Amino acid sequence: MKEKEIERLTNLKQIEKQWHEKGNKNICGIDEAGRGPLAGPVVVAGVIMPEDSMIEGVNDSKKVSEKKREKLYDIIINEAISYSVAIIGQDVIDEINILNATKKGLTTVVEELDIRPDLILVDALTNIDTKGVPYQSIIKGDAKSYCIAAASIIAKVTRDRIMREWDSVYPQYGFIQHKGYGTAKHILAIKEFGLCPIHRRSFTKNFV
Repeated sequence: MKEKEIERLTNLKQIEKQWHEKGNKNICGIDEAGRGPLAGPVVVAGVIMPEDSMIEGVNDSKKVSEKKREKLYDIIINEAISYSVAIIGQDVIDEINILNATKKGLTTVVEELDIRPDLILVDALTNIDTKGVPYQSIIKGDAKSYCIAAASIIAKVTRDRIMREWDSVYPQYGFIQHKGYGTAKHILAIKEFGLCPIHRRSFTKNFV
């Protein structure tokens, strides 16, 4: 690994380092993918990485190419002490709103980890039910924390795979390209074909 990458990862792990030094062994990073799209689920992922983990390329999933994310996904889950994923569908999003659906996913993730973490680092969310585990909410956490960045990759890859599968069921919407986000092409397809079962009704009122 190049010196520059070691330095970047070391900087990305500064928040974890501070908490490790205070005696927190198992730190869980949590992030989500899919809060903004017009279709499909929101996916929340949590991951506890070993304290000495230094996986080359781990970064905010938005800064990593799709091909690289797929490779990193396998490396992260193989190296993780524990990880879990919650998939909250469009029906629940429509029923309780996207923020509450994301929070619900977070609670599920905490419950389904094999190990109870000593601390949770979460990207931006507050007023969350972490089942009594202390947490720190970090704005733009996926760019500032190694374990949140790792969780962001798990969440993004999981959700992209789901949307690729839906593309084969509803090819007319182009889900394989935009993954359900509100691109001009997607909005045109909604106007032409109407909504399909995975569209979020609460997000698409203006287009139908």
